[in-house]
Amino acid sequence: MPGLDLEQSLVDHLDTMQHLRALQQPLQAAIAMLRETFARRGRVFVCGNGGSAADAQHFAAEFSGRYEKDRRGYPVLALTTDTSAITAIGNDYGYEQVFARQVQSVTLEGDVLIVISTSGNSSNLVAAVRQARSRGVQTLGLLGRDGGKLAAEVDLPLIVPAQRTARIQEAHIFILHVVCEAFED
Repeated sequence: MPGLDLEQSLVDHLDTMQHLRALQQPLQAAIAMLRETFARRGRVFVCGNGGSAADAQHFAAEFSGRYEKDRRGYPVLALTTDTSAITAIGNDYGYEQVFARQVQSVTLEGDVLIVISTSGNSSNLVAAVRQARSRGVQTLGLLGRDGGKLAAEVDLPLIVPAQRTARIQEAHIFILHVVCEAFED
């Protein structure tokens, strides 16, 4: 089939996944952050743009519903699902504020904000992180490439050092599933 190079895609995917071994310690720290947050009855909010918005919603669903086993639900909410809020905020304040404004209105000190970005440079995510930190909300970034601007803004960056968006997104969903597995028992 013209244009299909499955072998190269598999090689790129496996190479990207091999780099995730370097994330062992920050991933353990992220899981500890979430455990501590839930133990204090805190909540986790997740956001991203495009495919990362879909990943945010997927992650929230795995936690509030179930992953593989029946267990209690956890308070994880995606800030990407309320189209009325997103369009009203975007219209009234600009797209850069669609997540920051929600962070301002729904988070409490001790909550966690997870931002997902393949580039790490989305201005609306940077604004959300800054708003979160001003409110005493811990921040975690699931990022790609070199982490972009968000690497220096979040409390805990998890950076997938790949260049292709598709490979970064594949690694992000793998990482999110690993986090879910940590809460199965």
